[in-house]
Amino acid sequence: MEVLGIIPARYASTRFPGKPLADINGKSMIRRVYEQAKSAGLTEVLVATDDERILSHVQAFGGKAVMTSGAHQSGTDRCFEAYQLLNEPYEFIINIQGDEPFIRPDQIHLAAACFERPGTQLATLIKKINTPDELFNVNAPKVVISKAKEALYFSRNPIPYCRNVPNDIWHQQHTYYKHIGIYGYRADILEQITQLPPSSLELAESLEQLRWLENGFRITTALTEFDTIGIDTPEDLLRVTSSEFRGPS
Repeated sequence: MEVLGIIPARYASTRFPGKPLADINGKSMIRRVYEQAKSAGLTEVLVATDDERILSHVQAFGGKAVMTSGAHQSGTDRCFEAYQLLNEPYEFIINIQGDEPFIRPDQIHLAAACFERPGTQLATLIKKINTPDELFNVNAPKVVISKAKEALYFSRNPIPYCRNVPNDIWHQQHTYYKHIGIYGYRADILEQITQLPPSSLELAESLEQLRWLENGFRITTALTEFDTIGIDTPEDLLRVTSSEFRGPS
């Protein structure tokens, strides 16, 4: 199975400009993501950026990168342009977040493996929620799945509502899942979803994957036991570079 991994990497970030180039214990963030992706057994890995500094940096450490438009509204759109620019016949594409330098190669492989299941159009990962803090954190999207392990809905709120049960034990009454933000696309489906206008559910929740569901596309999920560590601010960077943090070397 030929699988292309694409890492979208923007330079301009409101909360952390230039974060793909931020140093994490001797390596840039984007290099760490790239090396984790290369270890996942993908056919090829490509950085999709909108900035010459990131492009030059990736090429300097021996990585592969392409320049994409600065006007993209999502990583999905950037992935599709990068795939077009590469102009090579991949059937499956994995979108790997450029601000998760410690993503595990086995998680990337797990997302790619979803396409071994016949009929898979889109894929993502989920993780069981074990605490009420995580369950009620609006910055941690949740996902409801079917018996076929396909996503039914994503929300920033817990779904379903546990009637007559105290909030702090909802996670003990029902199995809730957190969405882990890695995406897989069948190439023809990626082209189709990038042509869709924003949907009402997407705009309400600010979650782009709802656009796909609202338009009838199916998202296969796979269960991971591990969370990912996203770096959105300089404070997040300080946390992961502290002596208390133990990420991969």
